[in-house]
Amino acid sequence: MKVRLITAAAVSAALVGIAGCGSGSSSAGGSGGSGTTLTYWASNQGASLQDDQKVLQPELDKFQKQTGIKVNLQVIGWPDLQNKILAATTSGNGPDVLNIGNTWAPSLQATGAFLPFGDAEFKAIGGKDKFVPASLATGGMAGKEPTSVPLYSLVYGLYYNKKMFADAGLKPPTTWEELQDAAKKLTDKSKGVYGMAMEGGSYTEGVHFAFIFGQQQDSNPFTTDGKADFTSAGQVQGVKQYVDLMADGVVNPSSAQYKNGPEAPGDFAKGKAAMLMSQNNADNTLVADGMKSDEYGVVAIPAPANAPKDTASFVAGINLSIFKNTKNKDAALKFVNFMTSEDEQKIFDKPFAALPVLKGVTPNFTDNAEEAKTFQEILNTRAVPLPLVPNEAAYETNVGNAVVQLTAQAATGKAPTDDDIKAALQKAQDTMAAAG
Repeated sequence: MKVRLITAAAVSAALVGIAGCGSGSSSAGGSGGSGTTLTYWASNQGASLQDDQKVLQPELDKFQKQTGIKVNLQVIGWPDLQNKILAATTSGNGPDVLNIGNTWAPSLQATGAFLPFGDAEFKAIGGKDKFVPASLATGGMAGKEPTSVPLYSLVYGLYYNKKMFADAGLKPPTTWEELQDAAKKLTDKSKGVYGMAMEGGSYTEGVHFAFIFGQQQDSNPFTTDGKADFTSAGQVQGVKQYVDLMADGVVNPSSAQYKNGPEAPGDFAKGKAAMLMSQNNADNTLVADGMKSDEYGVVAIPAPANAPKDTASFVAGINLSIFKNTKNKDAALKFVNFMTSEDEQKIFDKPFAALPVLKGVTPNFTDNAEEAKTFQEILNTRAVPLPLVPNEAAYETNVGNAVVQLTAQAATGKAPTDDDIKAALQKAQDTMAAAG
């Protein structure tokens, strides 16, 4: 699931190039009651398309019983969803409602194919005040009416092995310096045990941590007018903070090949690593590898002691959008209201290992109450959206690949210098600029 929710966020930069090519015809309202049929494209959240069908269909049947509105469900795998959305934005032949990776929102908004959520639309779905502000902030480009609303949320946390920490007389780290110190003390290369697990070959992980650690330095990868600014001191420091884990020898060098798969969580679950920075749906892999929820703890990823901000995650997850040319706008809004209701959030969050996007709703993705509380607090107070700019996808790809290359260099024993990092980020910025 982590692969689907994160990797899918890197929607093609080609979306930006087709701005305004959507259908563009706004519905006057459309049918909103009994006898209406909606088409809904759902992203694959579970172990299979069939598993998603089993979770979603009973709820869609419930919605039809309540409203008389039928919903034709299509669960679409991530490898196909992007192309289907691209085709729909250009042809105008799309569904009424669909799921999107939330970092797609700015690029999709630039196509002009999706319904903005203004005051009337928010009123129809229960008001914007019902949503966790950090989740709602992922709805589209900064300063514009959003064209999506949150459905499922995820954030990063620091998992730690309770026994390994207790045996070493260590407490969960509250600063980055404490994390580094613990990682060194818990590394025993002779036994194949390391302080930290890492998906070093994942460009999405690389850019996510570059962003999070850059935020801790109060640094953004884009200026306020949307221009790339990858080489500032704060951005360089953010990348260095991540890459230095590999350079310091507290990460198994072979994990420079790990991507968005079960390897890094598996190393943590099997006691080969004492810590893991991952999103809350890592629980699924840990359980599958035999780890019990009382064997690990979770705290927020700490910032350096002198950092100006304590940002601990970006806001990951899934949003809902409505195509602007739907003939069933009212029914579509009723459906969005239903899907984002408290009752449905409680039903969906457990099988999809997600955090609720609504204020005041207790997470139920885990039986570990302390873990649930920690992740919800991170979402509520210490998470920010990735850049809300149309070329966000190109930023993820180019900076992420630069971080992967720097991590691979560190794995060989040659620690990247500040100049190395700045040069790699400059190349990423130049490549993105050349692609338009």
